[in-house]
Amino acid sequence: MRTVVVIPTYWGRRNKVGFKEGDIVYDHATPIDEEGTLGRTLESMKILKKKDFKLVVLICPTNMEIEDEAEEKAKEIIKGVKLDAETYLFTQNTLKKIKRYARNSQLEENALSLLSLRGYANVRNMCTFASHLLNSDITVLIDDDEVIENPDFMDIAREFIGKRVYGETVYGVAGYYLNKFGNYYDDVSMEPWMTYWNRFGSKSKAFDKIIGCEPRLKQTPFVFGGAMVIHKNLYQIVPFDPNITRGEDIDYLINAKMFGFNFFLDNKLSIKHLPPQKTHPVWQRTREDIYRFIYEKSKIDSQYEVSNMRTVSAKDFFPYPGEFLTDDLENKIFKTNLLLAMESLANNEVEASKESIKNIYLSMYEAIPKKDPFTAYRKIQKDWEKLIDFTLNNKKEIRRIMEEKNLFKVDIRVDKDIMKKSAWKIKKQY
Repeated sequence: MRTVVVIPTYWGRRNKVGFKEGDIVYDHATPIDEEGTLGRTLESMKILKKKDFKLVVLICPTNMEIEDEAEEKAKEIIKGVKLDAETYLFTQNTLKKIKRYARNSQLEENALSLLSLRGYANVRNMCTFASHLLNSDITVLIDDDEVIENPDFMDIAREFIGKRVYGETVYGVAGYYLNKFGNYYDDVSMEPWMTYWNRFGSKSKAFDKIIGCEPRLKQTPFVFGGAMVIHKNLYQIVPFDPNITRGEDIDYLINAKMFGFNFFLDNKLSIKHLPPQKTHPVWQRTREDIYRFIYEKSKIDSQYEVSNMRTVSAKDFFPYPGEFLTDDLENKIFKTNLLLAMESLANNEVEASKESIKNIYLSMYEAIPKKDPFTAYRKIQKDWEKLIDFTLNNKKEIRRIMEEKNLFKVDIRVDKDIMKKSAWKIKKQY
């Protein structure tokens, strides 16, 4: 099957400049004057026995001012590694050209709005979109802070995709992360404020149940964005939801299940995850979780009967993330942030304490979606299908735009003088 591996890479302003108001927020965008982790990921791919895939590297800058510099930086890293795989860049400039062509061809603005490299969910959509433009059967998503350690990674990733297993065709396969110690648990320590927000304990239960047990392949309630294998029959129908700011991977699993697609976790498909250290304060990371879980719960709660869709419930995703999608979520948020506020006060962190209390307020008044998220997502899904259909009908023109950033394209130049001399010699012979 035609395979495209896609790696998004995030770049920010120079170290001494740092973050500016209006920049896109990512967990660990690499300062443009540093090397980052992309090269390490690409180097690790050299061990792969099978390199029969196209590679797309998505350049995701935090602001417009560094777009060209980020592209040049990534290009330099890729060419320095010399990975033996046909490699494309997908940049803001690529996107602008595609949007200009689509707009001139009268594609509806709602569908056009899905072409974006701003925010995690949009970036994931552009991962599958770029793969689609290269006529893939399957897309393999990995991240630029990961390392491949198994030479058979590609064979394992493709072993079940598109095949029937347990009476069902597998259109989505989830791998899993190994931490720096080589195990699949989150590298965190339990703290008192987590008493009612035992997200990592809940994840550990889920990981033991799904990753740590037989059979090798089984339906999963969770996925990892940097270890996903998606068949075209799935990604051409189900988009990532741009309205979610974090946790777009598990949200995608929820969306897929609503449209009748199950993800299966393969407990042989692992990748080492070595992210830079998180710098955001605990209250902020908790706030991000609050927003994502409230949004996902609202999407589940706002479902109604629709032809060709399934109704899902929090229980379908137990133990994780299901335990954070029930009616007990409000209670969890309240108690957790009170504990977090008291812990911050005990450490003389007054501002952090205030922000923790603010989390409770936000969960009740700001985090709840203003519009019905289920209906909103259904509209997005219809626009996504229009976008996919448009590209299928305009494949040649849009593929030509993609080929402009093919880093391994060989330019064939014809020396006209030599051609003339050769033609004259042939003419004289006859």
